[in-house]
Amino acid sequence: MSRILIIEDEDGIRRVLKKILLEEDASHDVQEAADGKAGIETFGEGNWDLVFCDIKMPQMDGVEVLERMMAINAEVPVIMISGHGDINTAVDCLKKGAFDYLPKPPDLNRLLSTVRNALDKKSLVQEVKTLKKKVSKKYTMVGDSAGMDELRGLIEKVAPSEARVLITGPNGSGKELVAHHLHEKSERAGQPLVEVNCAAIPSELIESELFGHKKGAFTGAQKDRKGKFELAHGGTLFLDEIGDMSLSAQAKVLRALQEHKITPVGGDRSINVDVRVLAATNKDLRKEIEEGRFREDLYHRLSVIVIEVPGLNDRKDDIPALAEHFLKNVASEYGAAQKSLSSGAIAALQDYDWTGNIREFRNVMERLHILGGDEISREDVLKFAHK
Repeated sequence: MSRILIIEDEDGIRRVLKKILLEEDASHDVQEAADGKAGIETFGEGNWDLVFCDIKMPQMDGVEVLERMMAINAEVPVIMISGHGDINTAVDCLKKGAFDYLPKPPDLNRLLSTVRNALDKKSLVQEVKTLKKKVSKKYTMVGDSAGMDELRGLIEKVAPSEARVLITGPNGSGKELVAHHLHEKSERAGQPLVEVNCAAIPSELIESELFGHKKGAFTGAQKDRKGKFELAHGGTLFLDEIGDMSLSAQAKVLRALQEHKITPVGGDRSINVDVRVLAATNKDLRKEIEEGRFREDLYHRLSVIVIEVPGLNDRKDDIPALAEHFLKNVASEYGAAQKSLSSGAIAALQDYDWTGNIREFRNVMERLHILGGDEISREDVLKFAHK
């Protein structure tokens, strides 16, 4: 069922619109308002999926009503209607956030098509919001230790800038999580975050993965393909495990960062790209430079800001909060009741040597959820955590 509000001072027009909408879908909940002031009050009281608003009304015209509705909730599609074919007014309404503009009397097919498109947009917006909440939940930063407070503070300072960031830290410590927070808090948050795991891509394919390729560039290149740089245009490119990238690919990445251009494999024309690059590694890149495995000039390009993510052994004060967080997530995934931890179990977890960091800790909490008692005990931790 969709909730639709009609703001129109002519009784006949309101009745006709309502009849058309209910004939199209009898499940619609269609409400009416006879003037702009009543329309704003009704709009503010409900959760609407679509609004029709007349432009020419006494006391308050539709343009002002539109502005006020946009200030209350800009996600609700508003279709402006008018018997006066003023193209300038129509353009003004669209600039102020209206979904569409229809003349009176509206063409039936166009009216119904516009309604379907508007409702589809509202549904899509809601789906995107739900998906973003799920993504944000996945990348929640848990813990209030000094190290985590310092990390959050650095992210807040660095994220709004366009500076390239090199994220360092041991395996499983949460470098990907930091990259996501940097993107979400940046001016590019509405654009894509494209991730590349440099360690997972064979060296002979990394250049094609990053820069794309033209049809016939190599065996198996059956059609043109965009690379990650081009896909991330306007947004953020996250190069994970950058220390595993081949020297030839490093040279091309350096050139892309210097010139803001890329050339697909097998291509002869460069493409302009606008990306913010974040990189991450668990390696000591200065040592890699000394041993000839990493380019020093690329290192300096990538490390305008260096963020070091602490390992779990350096933030054991966060273990109680992390344990509760992961037990809650695991219980939700399994559709089961959340288990608790005894004080002895927490102490045992804090005594453990977490070489695998957060990734290992999450796996252990899932194992304890499955194999431990309703209240996970110290004995459960000692028995199952070291598997």
